[in-house]
Amino acid sequence: MAGPDAFFVDVTGHQLECVLYPGKTPTIIVLHEGLGSVAMWRDFPEKLAQETGHAVLVYSRYGYGRSTPCTTHPVGDRYMHREALEALPALLDSLKIDKPFLLGHSDGGSIALIHAGGSGRPVSGVITLAAHVFNEDICVAAIEQAKVAFDSTDMKDRLGRYHDDPEGAFWMWNQAWLAPSFRDWTIEEYLPHIFCPVLAIQGQQDEYGTDAQVHAIGNGVAGPAKVRILPNCRHSAHKDQSQEVLALVRGFVAAATATQ
Repeated sequence: MAGPDAFFVDVTGHQLECVLYPGKTPTIIVLHEGLGSVAMWRDFPEKLAQETGHAVLVYSRYGYGRSTPCTTHPVGDRYMHREALEALPALLDSLKIDKPFLLGHSDGGSIALIHAGGSGRPVSGVITLAAHVFNEDICVAAIEQAKVAFDSTDMKDRLGRYHDDPEGAFWMWNQAWLAPSFRDWTIEEYLPHIFCPVLAIQGQQDEYGTDAQVHAIGNGVAGPAKVRILPNCRHSAHKDQSQEVLALVRGFVAAATATQ
């Protein structure tokens, strides 16, 4: 059965690809990883809407999926800050979405945390899947391996199934993370300003980060926080442990809405 049709919203001068699964408010905003897009979530947003009963908005950031391709590389150290503090607020205002839940994977989780702690806008709750709050050697090594794979395998062709400009999407992410200035990147200063409930999830075998990331989130935010480290799970918990993640998110969203 086909899901809702994609539509496009003009945000900061770019057309962003969006899909909205209907449901009750608050809406859950789904924020993709560094090489992600609407399509790369597969059926997870639809299942999320079914499990929680809430509306779910998933979109492709500038340069990804079917959104406007990015013509400037590299994008610099603050590309996640720009997304969290400029593009996401503009998208929410355009669609008249108030006090959303934010669910983000990897870079998307970092964007969710920056928005919740730095935008000054109300958020019902934050769910992170393998979010980064600081850079680690394990992450740099994995991204260096991805660069080798992009140059020597069919990775570009595979990404082309999900992005109009797979080369631009790859280098926008890869060059940013491998820049020398990015080694000291951190968003820990935003955590004490996050007062909404937070659920931080990470795979025990995450190849892009250690469990120091989720513990930093759990210990750093001002609001109530739950940390879950899932066994037999790598960087994409929503794929490796889909049912467990959906159950955790369902319970988290229900508990958060009951207290608001």
